Amino acid sequence: MSSVLDPIISEFATQEQADSHAQWFCAKVQEAIQSTKPRIPHDQVMAEMDAIIATAEAVRVV
Repeated sequence: MSSVLDPIISEFATQEQADSHAQWFCAKVQEAIQSTKPRIPHDQVMAEMDAIIATAEAVRVV
């Protein structure tokens, strides 16, 4: 049985859910660390995200 968590303190309903998410997150981080894919520079990612946000804002205004 898993304990119920306070919604003000945790986004998860139970400790079991929180533990499961933490385990999943740690596995994803480890996978990324071990990846041999080429890295994408921060400035490139930010420029691409800025373009996506600008497009979304332009569509929303219309």
